[in-house]
Amino acid sequence: MTASDCPPANPLAAATAGHPAWQAAEAAARQSYGRLLAWLACQWRDLAAAEDALATALEKALALWPTQGVPDSPDAWLLTVARRELLQAARRDRLHASPQVQALLDNEPAHDSAPALPDSRLKLLFVCAHPAIDAAVRPALMLQAVLGLQAQQIAQAMLSSPAAMAQRLVRAKHKIRDAGPRFDEPGPDELPERLHAVLEAVYAAYGLGWEAIDSADGGEGDDQGVQGLRGEALFLADLVCSLLPANAQRAEAEGLLALILFCEARAPARRGLDGGFVPLAEQDTARWQLDLIAQGNRVLAGAAAWGLPGPYQLEAAIQSAHCQRRVTGITPWAGIVLLYQRLLATAPSLGAEVAHAVACGQAGEVQRALGLLTALDSPRLASYQPYWVAMGHVAALAGQHEQARAALQRAVGLTGVPAVRAFLLSRLQALAD
Repeated sequence: MTASDCPPANPLAAATAGHPAWQAAEAAARQSYGRLLAWLACQWRDLAAAEDALATALEKALALWPTQGVPDSPDAWLLTVARRELLQAARRDRLHASPQVQALLDNEPAHDSAPALPDSRLKLLFVCAHPAIDAAVRPALMLQAVLGLQAQQIAQAMLSSPAAMAQRLVRAKHKIRDAGPRFDEPGPDELPERLHAVLEAVYAAYGLGWEAIDSADGGEGDDQGVQGLRGEALFLADLVCSLLPANAQRAEAEGLLALILFCEARAPARRGLDGGFVPLAEQDTARWQLDLIAQGNRVLAGAAAWGLPGPYQLEAAIQSAHCQRRVTGITPWAGIVLLYQRLLATAPSLGAEVAHAVACGQAGEVQRALGLLTALDSPRLASYQPYWVAMGHVAALAGQHEQARAALQRAVGLTGVPAVRAFLLSRLQALAD
């Protein structure tokens, strides 16, 4: 069994946290892990082997740096050791006693100068989003490959066992190795589809952290490991924007970054001071973060300048409109209705249909909202909790309390999150009163 067949171990765990060597290795891993791994993986066309080699390099750093001193360029040291590991593995596993590989080992440069490496992380993200990779495992693969998250962390967020998640990641890496997808940026014809897959995976990773706010029993601080995915996904969204060339292809990436920034701005208000769930319309806007809202608006304006509005830009525009309440005290519901109509024309989905109906109700078009919800026809409706929450809300606005109670009772039965369930039960009690 090779190292890549097991859940990746944390190579920093063997050292003392306060030791300067540990701090230097931690800094190198945090700042350069993705960049070094991407370069090695692109050179060797084998993500799992590159991960093993870099992990070994970090382990050797912790073994040697405390006695030999931290090198002037930790990145260069790690890169050189990882490359030698890859060469030795190639010689041992495939090329046996190849004189060519031995010559490469003998001529390996010293590792005391900083490596001048091109940033290959975007290429690695595109490989992780290759059509041959199961879409469900792409977010996990990106989080591990580019950010170095452990299988256990990712499994916790994705409600999977660490062993099962490790096996899914191993299979994905084997598929990358065996199928041989190009470690290059996709051509013009396939770029939109592959970029969409990257953005979709980043957004899915963010969604896992966002849902953890509701799932935590005692508020936002309950599970920093899972909720930390929000910060990691925000980093990935920003990274994609920074690595893409300044052209129209970047518009949707900037839209996603703006969307995440707006969501992050409101995250502290998702739970009340008592730990209870607080819906968007009732959140204390004083707890929304103005700096993130301003940053989101700047990024969204840059995306809009390309003149190619896509789903992420439209979703970000909807969230920007909600965030106006932080300044004006008023939610521009009529404008939000129009934005949802554009979103549905561009990228229809059940979630957008439901949200559009709720926006109509909030804008005063209660009968229209009720008609939109009643007219929805999807096999998913029976178990789609947001639909029943929306129906309960809109029916209550229309004065149809019996229908509202029935819908909310259905929603309670579909809700597994204690805080949200308690909120819905309080709404049911209010209708009864």
